[in-house]
Amino acid sequence: MKRNRSIVSVLAAATMSVSACSDPPLSLPYTAGAKVDCGGKQTLAASGSTAQANAMTRFIEAYRQACSGQTLNYTANGSGNGITDFLAGKTDFAGSDTPPSGDQYAAAKRRCGGADASLVLDGPTLTKIFNGTITRWEDPALALLNASMPAEDIHVIYRSDDSGTIDNFQTYLQSASGGAWAKGVGKTFNGGVGTGAVGNTGTAAAVKSTEGAISYNELSFALQRGLFAAEIKTPASRRSLRPVRIGTDTVGKTIKGAKITGAGNDLVLDLSSFYNPAQPDVYPIVLATYEIVRSKYPTYDVAKAVKAFLAAIGPGQIELAKSSYIPLSPDFQARVSSAVDAISSPDAPKPE
Repeated sequence: MKRNRSIVSVLAAATMSVSACSDPPLSLPYTAGAKVDCGGKQTLAASGSTAQANAMTRFIEAYRQACSGQTLNYTANGSGNGITDFLAGKTDFAGSDTPPSGDQYAAAKRRCGGADASLVLDGPTLTKIFNGTITRWEDPALALLNASMPAEDIHVIYRSDDSGTIDNFQTYLQSASGGAWAKGVGKTFNGGVGTGAVGNTGTAAAVKSTEGAISYNELSFALQRGLFAAEIKTPASRRSLRPVRIGTDTVGKTIKGAKITGAGNDLVLDLSSFYNPAQPDVYPIVLATYEIVRSKYPTYDVAKAVKAFLAAIGPGQIELAKSSYIPLSPDFQARVSSAVDAISSPDAPKPE
């Protein structure tokens, strides 16, 4: 049976980075949404994106506070597995860093070298690291961007599982490398170099324990390990001679330029504007992470509980920035709320 599915929520933007030691947590003001209409199924099941795992912990707590006696069990097993579980009917919705496509619907970091550690990269240089062309930290291309580099090998750590984070990162490399990335995109790492690790937790741990390591990773996992975030030079920032440091302002400006390409309540974002920004103070390596739900559920209790959970996420974003995610702007929040309200079921009570 073909499932009706509508991507109704882009919950947060997660930044991918080459991470820094003890960066201060991001902060962003947020206004709480409307009261949650609780009820329905007591325990929802979901799985998917590891990039949103830390955010999901806060979302679940917000859901419990808003709807006493109700909760969500979330398994962070990767975007690909999350979508597979959802399509197989094992879960009530899926978390994914890329929307389903094709037959489903018919970055980076070095080991921490101290509090003052820093690394500047641009799209072409980063690409040559991940396709194996650049193998030493003192390579001339890196020396042009950084005042001092260690004389040691580069150890690439890549995601070995099926992941939306991989797809987003490879899409950035393809878009920002000036043709240097010819290995394609997708949820499997195509670089052909390095050592694999499972999930954002695994790659962050591997970078922490490996001298000279670099990986693409969701920021909050990197900060938990005390890693540092690379500064990125974009075509626009080259003109100002200043690389872009990851932060609330620089990522917030990235999100502001996103456009919705999906029809109706299918809130798919076009991320192409992220990778080569026109403004000099915009961080380019950002992914959007989605909750994938059914537009019409077969039973009212599941539909009502899913709607209640998604509605609770609005207030749940108040504390979200402390986990290094960027909450949605008010205009995106309004679009998400409308999409959530449209979720239905054939056995829903009729208004009197």
